[in-house]
Amino acid sequence: MTTAVPHRRPSGQSHRQASLDTRDEIQIHLDHYIGIDVGTGSARACIIDGNGDIVGLATENIGLWQPQQGFYEQSTTDIWHCICVAVQRAISQHNVDPETVRGIGFDATCSLAVFSNVNDEPVSVTGPNFDSDRNVILWLDHRPVEEAEKINATNHNLLRYVGGKMSVEMEMPKVLWLKNHMPKELFDQCKFFDLADALTHIATGNEKRSFCSVVCKQGYVPVGVDGSVKGWQEDFLNEVGLEELTTDDFKRVGGVDRVNGDYLSAGELVGTLCDKAASELGLPPGIAIGSGVIDAYAGWIGTVGAKVDLESDQLSSDAAKNDKSQAFSRLAAVAGTSTCHLAMSRDPVFVPGVWGPYRDTIQPGSWMAEGGQSATGELLKHVIETHPAFNQAISIAESYNDNIYEYLNEHLKEMAQEQKTPSVSYLARHFFFYGDLWGNRSPIADPRMTGSVVGLSNDKSVDGLAIYYYATLEFIALQTRQIVETMNQSGHSITSIFMSGSQCQNDILVKLIASACNMPVLIPRYIHAAVCHGAAMLGAKAASADAEGKTEDLWDIMDRMSKPGKKIVPTIDADEKALLDVKYKVFLDQCHKQQEYRALVDDAVGAWKTA
Repeated sequence: MTTAVPHRRPSGQSHRQASLDTRDEIQIHLDHYIGIDVGTGSARACIIDGNGDIVGLATENIGLWQPQQGFYEQSTTDIWHCICVAVQRAISQHNVDPETVRGIGFDATCSLAVFSNVNDEPVSVTGPNFDSDRNVILWLDHRPVEEAEKINATNHNLLRYVGGKMSVEMEMPKVLWLKNHMPKELFDQCKFFDLADALTHIATGNEKRSFCSVVCKQGYVPVGVDGSVKGWQEDFLNEVGLEELTTDDFKRVGGVDRVNGDYLSAGELVGTLCDKAASELGLPPGIAIGSGVIDAYAGWIGTVGAKVDLESDQLSSDAAKNDKSQAFSRLAAVAGTSTCHLAMSRDPVFVPGVWGPYRDTIQPGSWMAEGGQSATGELLKHVIETHPAFNQAISIAESYNDNIYEYLNEHLKEMAQEQKTPSVSYLARHFFFYGDLWGNRSPIADPRMTGSVVGLSNDKSVDGLAIYYYATLEFIALQTRQIVETMNQSGHSITSIFMSGSQCQNDILVKLIASACNMPVLIPRYIHAAVCHGAAMLGAKAASADAEGKTEDLWDIMDRMSKPGKKIVPTIDADEKALLDVKYKVFLDQCHKQQEYRALVDDAVGAWKTA
């Protein structure tokens, strides 16, 4: 399959002169780029024009199978079909001429996709017979607990680059699980991809890999980092029992960069859309395909490039051109069921409980760190749905378009007016909630962490629910501060937070995060589409390739295509600031006291201990 530059004239944006004539301006508006975002439950196709404006957006739900507790599986065949439906719908519903599409970029969850190295067909991951059409082990699948423990017991140096421990959600434990459970002859025929790489493989027919996938989730240390010679660590794979992957210069996991494999930073040209994939997508062949990224990283791309006037309350499209150095002070908070916190640095910065640092993932030579909260959206949902007043609140929320969060926010504001408090923060001043109900990812990195409450009463009313809900918002904000402070204390220089996802619509939460962290929070124009908007920019980068394959700098594309949104600034109420500072001290005390109490109990029970 050819990897040449697309046969149609590229937009020329990457190498154009400072001044554009009228014809060039018209061409920019005619050019389109498609971003494809594959999440846990859906595939989205986002079409942008040369200015970065979204002109088409469509979503298709994808299949998810749970054959047993803790096992989650998907199918690339099903995912690709859903992608094709979403792309065709976005094009037809918005009257986009397929001939104007210049580039495509993919992002996806950090899930493991398995194919045959004999016939390139999907290989089942469903035991014990391995006879389903499901070849994807989803990121949240927790089947390889024992395998993850074995890997972490090695204390290999590469574990430094995945936050100190390889998570059960990462891909190498899942590969080891497959070896331990598959028939040997079947496992020996398997080759392994991160899901985003699998999709570019389907689209182009080649097997180039993204640094974002192999460095972040598979235990690949880029050549030249910490003495790494081939990227893949042969001694590590031998020690954990995956010696088969070392043969043929690691060909089954992508090979050695520039020897028998190619590894690319975000958006670099992977190849062009092959005939088969083009026919299925309803697009002409030859469209440039950019190297994909994990979905949270697409959120970074889709948010942190927005122009910001720090002296005003708005993000402005008229602000001076972003300097790339600003990328190193901006944290992307990609908020959904959980929240990922991504920051870029010039040099490697190791942070307790934060995954990374990862080199070359987004910008060649730069490093990315990935912190996170195990549950934010899911935590809010749990707290609301388990409260005695939930059904009453849901019935009232019908007048708020069934948006329970909007209703509770308005109820809190009414309570503040009735009680004559300066703001809603004062309503829960004696209520202290610690919410790591699903364990802690950052910065404690303790999966055994749970929740705690000080200030419980017998209040079963909607007022009581509202206070509990607010305390949960406060917890999310205070833990964000804990993550940001830990990152900055370790060497990052974060001064602003660029947030995306549905939680951006929660004005109380966003203001709390700004006030708790004492820094502005920037909300993008495309709140729900920031991730696939970032993926579309990868397509624009790929389409900018010249005859030698050199592409425009991704930051320049982000600077040009990112849209203005709005800025939320911290509270100016000195008393509210003091209140949040005190609540943060209590938050930290709740966090550390839980660990202390657990240790006291473990010492008391002696040899009999729980996990």
